[in-house]
Amino acid sequence: MLPLKSQNVWFRIKEMKYSNYSAVIIGSGIAGLYAALKIRQQVNLPDGLLLITKSKLGESNSRYAQGGMVGVMKENHADSTQAHISDTIKAGAGLSEFNTVKFVSEKSDMVIRDLLEFGVEFDKDENGEFMYTLEAAHSVNRVLHSGGDATGRMIERALCEKVKENPDIDVYEKTMAVELLVNSECRGVIVFNEITQEYEVIYSSCVILATGGAGQLYRYTTNPAGASSDGIALAYKAGAVLQDMEFIQFHPTALAIDTEEHLFLISEALRGEGAKLVDSDGREFMYKYHELKELAPRDVVTRANFNEMIDKSNVYLNATCIDSGKLAKRFPNISRKCLEYGIDISKDFIPVTPAAHYFMGGVKTNLNGETSVKRLFAIGETASTGLHGGNRLASNSLLECAVCAYAIAKHLKSQELKSPKQIDKKIKAHIDEYSDEAVFLEEIDIEIPRKELRNIMWEYAGILRSEKSLVKAAQELEKLRCNFPRGSKCLNIEEYELRHMICTSGLIINAALARKESRGAHFRSDYPQTNEECIHSIACSGENIELPASKEEIFVK
Repeated sequence: MLPLKSQNVWFRIKEMKYSNYSAVIIGSGIAGLYAALKIRQQVNLPDGLLLITKSKLGESNSRYAQGGMVGVMKENHADSTQAHISDTIKAGAGLSEFNTVKFVSEKSDMVIRDLLEFGVEFDKDENGEFMYTLEAAHSVNRVLHSGGDATGRMIERALCEKVKENPDIDVYEKTMAVELLVNSECRGVIVFNEITQEYEVIYSSCVILATGGAGQLYRYTTNPAGASSDGIALAYKAGAVLQDMEFIQFHPTALAIDTEEHLFLISEALRGEGAKLVDSDGREFMYKYHELKELAPRDVVTRANFNEMIDKSNVYLNATCIDSGKLAKRFPNISRKCLEYGIDISKDFIPVTPAAHYFMGGVKTNLNGETSVKRLFAIGETASTGLHGGNRLASNSLLECAVCAYAIAKHLKSQELKSPKQIDKKIKAHIDEYSDEAVFLEEIDIEIPRKELRNIMWEYAGILRSEKSLVKAAQELEKLRCNFPRGSKCLNIEEYELRHMICTSGLIINAALARKESRGAHFRSDYPQTNEECIHSIACSGENIELPASKEEIFVK
C-alpha cells in the first residue's frame, strides 16, 4: 500500500448540490477561454454557460507557451496555406489528416484578426506590421509572437480579462471534474470543489473538454503541475474514442536546472534566430543528424540531444552569436530566468535537456470538436484532431486551440442547448457513488506515487522505447494502480489527478506497444527504421498535395 501521510481518519457529511447549464467548459487555457467567449457571443444559451477550472482562472499550460502562434496571414507574401500545409504534414511524419491541416491553415488569418478584437496584441515593428519569426521545420517566417517570448501568457491574459468582464459567463475555480454523466450521450458532469469539499452534479446540454495535455506523466517536463491528462481520462471512462496516444512530443531544449515541478522552456525561437546546439566542448553537432541542423523537426533534435548526452552528459545552446540587444528585447523572459541561475545568455552557454512538452494524441474529434460520444466535445491539447500527426510543427498548437474553439461556437449556433431536466437509472447510479453521507478516507502522501509514475514513464516509455521497456512500464504501472487505495471518491484534487495519470499512462504504453515502427516522436529502438524519404516526398509534392484515402497505403513495408 502507499504510505499514509497520517493516521487521521477523514469524515465528511455534505449534501449533494445540483445545477443546470446549457453548456459547460472544463478547462481555462486559451482553448477554453476563447470557446467561452465565442459561444457566449454567438450561441443562444437559455440555461447559461459555466467555465470550470481546477486551479485559478488564468493558470494553465497555455501561459507557458513562449514561441508563438502560427499566422498564415494574407499580408505575408512570403507565405501561403500551401506552404504551411506542406510543412505541417512533413513535420507530422505523414500522419497528419490533410483536411484538418487545410482547415486550420485556411482559418488562421480570420481567427487571429478575431483575437485582436478581444484585446490580444501581437508584436509589431516600427511600421506597425506583424513581426514573424522562424521556428524549426517551418520553411518561412510565419510565427507571430507577443511580449517577445511570452505569447501564451499574453494571449491568456487578454482572454481572461474578457471572461472576467462578461457577467454571462459563470466561473468555478478550484473545482475538479471527476466524472462525465453519460448514457448514450453526455448529459453533464460531476465536479468536486476542494475549498468547500462539496460535490455537485451539473446537468448540461453539452460538455466541452479543454483540460490540456499530459506532460506531468514524465519526470522531466516543461508543463506545470496541472497537466495531468484529466480530460483524456474522463473521456476514456465515458467511452469516447481516443487516437495517437503513443505520440508524445519531447522538446529538445528545456533549461537543465532540475526542479520538482517542471523545467523552464528555452523557446525554439532562439534557434530560429540563430542559436546553435553544442556539446560540452563547445562543438556543434546537429550537422551529424539532419540537413536542417538546429531547425530540423523537434523529434530529430530531441533524439540528437539525447544521443549526445549519453556520451557527453551535457548539451548546451549557444546564443552568444545573436546580438545582445536583440536577445534582451526578443527574449526578455528567457534572459531573466537564466540570470536567476547565473547564466548570461549573451555571454554564456545555456545548459539544456529534452523534456516532455506536448501531447499529439487525445480524444478523437472532427473539425467541430465532436467526439464519438454525442454532446461531448473536446478542443485544444485534450483533443486529437489529426492536425499534428506523429510530431507537432512548432507553434501550431495555439493556432489549433483558437481555430477549433471558433469552430465549436459556430457549430453550437445551430443546436438547441437546453439542459436535461430528467435523468435515467444509469446516470443516477453514478451520482449515488458520490452522494454517500459519510466518507472515510486516510490521507496518503500523493507525491510519492506521483513521482514513481513519472519515473516509470520517463525511463521505460519516454524518448527511446522498445517492447522490453514498454512491458516493464506496464508491469510497474500495474503495481502502482493496485496500490492506489481509492474507490469512486478521492480526498483532494491531487488524488484525482493521480488517478487520471495512471489511466492515461496505461493507454500510452499500450498504444506504443501496438505501433511496431518508429514514426515521428514515437521511436522504438527495436524498430529503428523510419520512413523519412517517403514522408519528405509527400510533403514536397507540389501544388496539388494530397494524402491517399488510407494513411497506411503510403507506408507499406
